[in-house]
Amino acid sequence: MLQMQRNKYLETTVQTATPAQLLIILCDGAIRFCKQAIAAIEQRNYEDANKNLTKTQDIISEFAITLDRQASIAEPLLKLYEYFNFRLIEANIQKKTEPAEEVLGYLIQLKETWMEAAKAGNNANAQLG
Repeated sequence: MLQMQRNKYLETTVQTATPAQLLIILCDGAIRFCKQAIAAIEQRNYEDANKNLTKTQDIISEFAITLDRQASIAEPLLKLYEYFNFRLIEANIQKKTEPAEEVLGYLIQLKETWMEAAKAGNNANAQLG
């Protein structure tokens, strides 16, 4: 029952979120899965590590797919996302935490940046209204 309520809450949250909020929600998921993958590698649970690294890659691929290609920052972000996926594949193949830890650090920084950008966007919209 609790899981059904949680799923309904999450569904509502996603459906009512702004694009910036969705980006932050996805980033939270990528961070969570990356942390779980690192823990699984440390425990030599390579099946779970693979599952969580793949989930992290899926989210990063979603970032790339939904990126506005006309934006001036699009090209550098695409290269960054490609690098993230390369490092996650490396972590998965080599069964090492270092590449995933590097990506985790970048994901945390990106989330903070997007949160600041969303906040600045909200402040700008409030001034216009």
